[in-house]
Amino acid sequence: MKKKQLNLRDLKPNDLEEHSHDDGHNHDRDSVGFKAYIPAIVSFTMLMIGIGFDYFDVSFFKGWIRIVWYGIAYIPVGLPVVKEGWKSILKGDVFTEFFLMSIATIGAFVIGEYPEGVAVMLFYAVGELFQSAAVNKAKGNIKALLDVRPKEANVFRNGSIESVSPETVNIGEKIQIRVGEKIPLDGLLTSEKASLNTAALTGESKPDSIRKGATVFAGSINLESVIEVEVTKEFKDSSIARILDLVQNATARKSKTELFIRKFARIYTPIVVFLAIGVTLLPYFFVEDYVFNDWLYRALIFLVVSCPCALVISIPLGYFGGLGAASKNGILFKGASFLEAMTKINTLVLDKTGTVTKGVFKITAVKAIGYDEAEFMKYLMAMETQSTHPIAKAILDYKAEGADFKASEVSEIAGKGLKGVINGKTVIVGNKALMETYNIEVLPETVSIVESIVLVAIDGKFAGYVVLADELKEDAKETIINLQKVGIDTIIMLSGDKDAITQKVAKELNIKIAKGGLLPEDKLNEVEILKQDPKNKIAFIGDGINDAPVLAASDVGIAMGGLGSDVAIETADVIIQTDQPSKVVKAIKISRSTRKIVWQNITLAFGVKVIVLILGAGGLATMWEAVFADVGVALLAILNAVRLQRMKWS
Repeated sequence: MKKKQLNLRDLKPNDLEEHSHDDGHNHDRDSVGFKAYIPAIVSFTMLMIGIGFDYFDVSFFKGWIRIVWYGIAYIPVGLPVVKEGWKSILKGDVFTEFFLMSIATIGAFVIGEYPEGVAVMLFYAVGELFQSAAVNKAKGNIKALLDVRPKEANVFRNGSIESVSPETVNIGEKIQIRVGEKIPLDGLLTSEKASLNTAALTGESKPDSIRKGATVFAGSINLESVIEVEVTKEFKDSSIARILDLVQNATARKSKTELFIRKFARIYTPIVVFLAIGVTLLPYFFVEDYVFNDWLYRALIFLVVSCPCALVISIPLGYFGGLGAASKNGILFKGASFLEAMTKINTLVLDKTGTVTKGVFKITAVKAIGYDEAEFMKYLMAMETQSTHPIAKAILDYKAEGADFKASEVSEIAGKGLKGVINGKTVIVGNKALMETYNIEVLPETVSIVESIVLVAIDGKFAGYVVLADELKEDAKETIINLQKVGIDTIIMLSGDKDAITQKVAKELNIKIAKGGLLPEDKLNEVEILKQDPKNKIAFIGDGINDAPVLAASDVGIAMGGLGSDVAIETADVIIQTDQPSKVVKAIKISRSTRKIVWQNITLAFGVKVIVLILGAGGLATMWEAVFADVGVALLAILNAVRLQRMKWS
């Protein structure tokens, strides 16, 4: 079964801040600026001065002066932690790291180990700040990547056009979209007609020619003349705005590793607390020269080391590092669970149009009969300048030398093509049905051509044809080769396009299994069959509304999100922002690197803690070793996780 989908309409921008972390952490501060470090700087300065006075045995630095000095040094970093610990206790959650750190440091003061007490709390506070900074950097990278939404909407107000923020446009207002601009809000077309690039929304190769009253979606690109749209949805309901909500809630989708470590920490922490009590009191019954302060000191070391900070922080920080690295590379993972799931993928199913192809027409062949190619194309281009059809645009991209021809008396024959006069000759341009209407015999080879074809007749004789096809993306072939290199054993292409075209594209890409002419439910059925084998871990790559059912059913759904289909982006687990299929290979490599670093952090945290716990119980470790075992290891884990954002994946 597919994991439960988040209901986007239930999400709120502040949900992440309200999310309760099991370990009591809150790393979701808006920023970690210089002001946040001031308490730590004050404590550090006073601690260093105090240690200096102790080292040089300054005469006045004794008794109450020494206690007060270190007490003041403790307050800037210690008071917030003690308060958090108290709040947690009032809520019934005793064994938090705030409680452990408070007891350990106050205990150090009780037995006269003032510098150690300040140092433990100081390094803990600095570690928290570094963790917040690392997490915010990763989240900031993702938000910066996503924030490509239209910044302005040209709205009709008070008899003129005003450029305003899309957030301020109300339902029912009219907006104007110029050629080449993205439509900023969903609405209804009020202009007579429009041609829109909606490839990401529909999965269709052809730009969408629509008429007055048709629905238009935010993210569609206006290809022709200036159009007007009546707004039917507020900006907050647009696809990109909702993705930002998803990013803010991405941490709610934790990986299995992260969830296990959190549960483990909740059990192991109270166990170690009771062991620490045992370390303090039990030796009284077995040791002849029992000294309470010595055994309490060992117990305090136990408490500091027992803090699960390094464990429960190293894992999410590793995944945040992976999320940040992915965002820098134009890849949005909606949560750590999908980073982990991506490492297990062995079967990749992909759509054709808009995924491995560009979703736009390009001339692939020109056949002229009785004319040279340039002259033939001039006849065709002269006719197509009169057309608004998307195929006409591809033909007009052809570069022919010499002066252009002019067409006159051009008329459109609905559903078939155009008729006109050029240089005194009657020219007919269109499909096979048009040729049959005028009893023009075409070449037999045109019947076997599976791509879109434009036939041309001049003065009643067949003059040639032009073949147009959806063009492969530049990195499509390289993607398939590299997917096989990273261990993706099975690659399958499923497409709604004609089977003949699908098979031809699959052959070009060296994809062994391909099926065309499929409806969305047919694609879903194919994936469900694959899922019957539990060994298959399936990722599906798609780009449009028609791919949404399969994106939801696969283990990892990957959407090509350059324009952003509402449904595809909502359903997918991973979004490729640049529409480059090669990013999928990079996503797999990043997820594997993330898993490697997470397990390095787990091993480091466990290993060092076990060693220092044993040394502490035996009286061989001081509070300084305990600080390293907790805060030091946490900082090392942070540095290890940050490495992800500096790694390069080819």
